[in-house]
Parts: sequence; C-alpha cells; structure tokens
Amino acid sequence: MAAPASANRDRDRDRERQVSVSAMIKHGFIPDSPSTLSPSRTFSSSPPPPAPPPHTQTLFEMMSGTKHSDETRRRIQDRISKLLQHAPFHANPGDVRVTVVGKDGFRVTMDVDKSVLSQKSRFFADKLRGGSSQSQSHTVEISECESDDVEAYVEVVVFMYCEDNVMKKLIGQSVSKILTLLKVSAAIMFDIGVAACLDYLEAIPWTEDEQDEIMSQLGYLQLHRSASQLLLRLSSDPSTAPRMSADDIFASLLTGVLQAKDDKARREMKALLSKLLQEDPSCSHDRTKLDVSKDTLYHLCHNCINSLVLCLSDASSTAERLDRGALITEIAREADNIQWIVDILIAKKIGEEFVKIWADQKELAALHSRVPTVYRHEISRITAQLCIGIGRGHILVPKETRFSLLSTWLEALYDDFGWMRRASRAVDKKLVEDGLCQTILTLPLLQQQALLLKWFDRFLNKGDDCPNIQKAFEIWWRRAFIRKYSADTDHSKLQITLSDYQS
Repeated sequence: MAAPASANRDRDRDRERQVSVSAMIKHGFIPDSPSTLSPSRTFSSSPPPPAPPPHTQTLFEMMSGTKHSDETRRRIQDRISKLLQHAPFHANPGDVRVTVVGKDGFRVTMDVDKSVLSQKSRFFADKLRGGSSQSQSHTVEISECESDDVEAYVEVVVFMYCEDNVMKKLIGQSVSKILTLLKVSAAIMFDIGVAACLDYLEAIPWTEDEQDEIMSQLGYLQLHRSASQLLLRLSSDPSTAPRMSADDIFASLLTGVLQAKDDKARREMKALLSKLLQEDPSCSHDRTKLDVSKDTLYHLCHNCINSLVLCLSDASSTAERLDRGALITEIAREADNIQWIVDILIAKKIGEEFVKIWADQKELAALHSRVPTVYRHEISRITAQLCIGIGRGHILVPKETRFSLLSTWLEALYDDFGWMRRASRAVDKKLVEDGLCQTILTLPLLQQQALLLKWFDRFLNKGDDCPNIQKAFEIWWRRAFIRKYSADTDHSKLQITLSDYQS
C-alpha cells in the first residue's frame, strides 16, 4: 500500500492507531503495516501467583540460582534446536516469520507457511486474513513468554504440520508439559492441539497434585465444556449414575469393616476410613462434601450393642463351652467395633447421644457382672473412652447423663481395670485415670463425694488393679473442706452507679 501523502493525514492515522492499540493488543497483534504483524502478550503464562515474602539472597544462593537458570536455559535451547532441525519447515521456509521471545530475552524464529497457520489456527486465520497477494510476507512476534512456553510454541507449530494423530506425538510427556502445550494451543486456537492434549490427559493416570494442576488450568483456560469426557474421572453425571446415595455407600463400607473376617485387613481398612472421614472438606474445590450421616453411625452402634448383648448372654448361660476362645474373640470384636464408631462420632462432634445410650444399657451392665472378666474386660474400654472424651471436653452432655454413665458402668470399669491394663497394650493407664478424674470432677460436689469415697475403699483393697484417681480425691477434699464456696456470698467488687443523663 502507498503511504499517505499529507502530514495531517499521517498524524490523524497515528492518533487512530494509538487509540486502537489498547483494544487490539488483547487479540494478539498490533498492525504496524499490512505486511508486518506484531503480537502482544495475548495470554499470560499462568495465573499470577501470590507475592512471595521478601527474602534477601546470599551470594551463594545467587550464584547457585544463576547456574541452575543457565543450565535450564541451555537444555531448553538444545531441545528447541533439535525440534527445528527436524521441523517440516526447516528445508522449505514459509512466508510468515514467527518469533517467540522469552522473558529472559531468549528468542526463536521460524519461517512458517501462512496456509498451515491459517488452516490449523483460528487465531492466525483471523489475523492473516488480510493481504493483497499470496506472496506477501508477514512477521509475527510473540513476546514475554516463560521459558517452557517458548519451547511449547515451537512444538505446537510443528504439530500443525502433522497429518496423522497428534495425540501419539504426546506419548511419554509429563502432565505438566501437556498442560503447557494445552495452554499454548488454546491461546492460538489450535483446536486439533487442544483436543489432542485433552484426549491424552483423559487416557493417562494422574497424581492428586497433578489433578489439582489440571483442574486449575482447565478453569483458567475455561475449557470445562471441551473437557467433559476428561472430567468424568472426577464427577459423575447424575442422569447416568446408579441410584445409590453417598450415605448408602458409606454404610456399606462401614458394615463391611465391622463384619470383616481378616483381622489385619480389618485394622487397615478401619484406619483408612477413619482418616478419609476426618478429612477437612475446606481443602477441596467442592465445599459441599457429602459425609456419612449421624443416623447411619448410630444405627451401626445399636447393631453392635445388640450383638454384644447376645454374646454376653451366651457367656453367662453356659458354664462350660468348647468354643471359649471364639466367644472371647467375638465379644472383643464387637466391643472394638463400638469403640471405632464412637471414635468417629467424637471426631465429628456428634457423640453426645451415645453417652446417653451407653448409660442406659442396664441389661448389658447386668450381664457384664455375671460373666468372667476374661470375657468382658474389652467392654469397659468403651466406658474409659467416653470418660476420656468427656474429660477432654470433646463430648458435652448434661451432668445427669454424666452421673448416669458412671452409676451404670463405673463399678464394671473398676473390676476390669487390672485385666484391661495387662491384656491390652493399647490401654493408656494414665489417660484413663485422667479422664476418669476429670469426669468425676464435673459432677455436683455431693456426687463427687459419693463416688470418691467408694473409690477410696476399693483402692485400699485392690491397689494397682484399681485406677488411681487420687488427683480427683485431692481436689474434692479441698473443695469440700478447705476452699469452701458459698453460693449465697457475694464476692463481687463491681460497683454500678446509676445517674440521669440530660441530653
């Protein structure tokens, strides 16, 4: 095209160009002339990271960082050099000179066919649509790229020349590299490249860290609709999903653990489910995380208690049993099942109802007293578990419920304590004693007195086979006889003066 004749028209055109720069820069090109295209920073390399805290580098860190940066840049340059040597346009340069410039100043230039760019990239097709002749050449510069993006741009341009399946060219690449290629393909609207990257990601396994990276990049590039098949790995379509609620799944898994026949596998799955059920939903993308329901957990608790009643009934009704060992194992297993569910209830802060349920087990407590300690001592660990939870403030129940719990089960705990301590390495004697002390001290003073005086006599006769709660005894003694407190006495020194205020 001929240049404008008058200076006024030149100035007018310059002003128009300056006004249009801000609007056109986001599309990737600033047309200096019909034959020269200079793209801007159309797509940022990644979402801006949070600003790191200020850090003063040492000389050693600076030297090490420079050395590492130089080595990384050299490796990238070597890979790009190999790519260009085998590129389809190496022997027959095209009519569009594409230059990719990194933030560190590193640049790569490729002479690419306009027809290939226009056919494969909707972005280039739009920007290269003008031009009065097929022989007209263009210059495109893509600037401010990350080092990895420079290499990715070269690879993506090479992929545009592929006649066969682009996805096969990606085999062996890391998820991080595929995401970089996906970002570049999306930036220049290379639809075949975008589809190849998404299909490749759908076909390979990911780590959980890679999964987060993929989801972040898809959201940033707004490709969720294009990646619908890939996203089926993370979420199901409600219209095609089987009619089984999340709570049904949780109930089935928990029941499977409670009824498992292999003890080692049972312990492993208990630990796994406990960890998964306690994970914090605030760490996930979806804050409306489904969880096992309270009703399901309490239904399982009732089932285990009913099984325990049947086991103790068998143990109390038969003096001699050939399967004594099997019965002991069955009772211990049901007691352990209850402890596991109660742990989950406490962790979810919904254990209050179970304290009331356990305090009301008069029939079970009566059966407990009629069977040998060797059968029953695991059951008393449930009472100890509840006292520890109450003593730590993790279970909040009324004082009536706390006293009812101890009235029903404290004598049984005393009777079984020696066996509990000797038979199970999992029982922490001090932890049980501290929990028992704290639970008793939450009661009204007269109830403390009744329980602790009974304990005093028992401890004198049983010694180490009885929990040592003298700490609670000392505190009760001081409350009752030394630091007596009268509710009628007003110890407040706060003075309040009332006066009229005139506005």
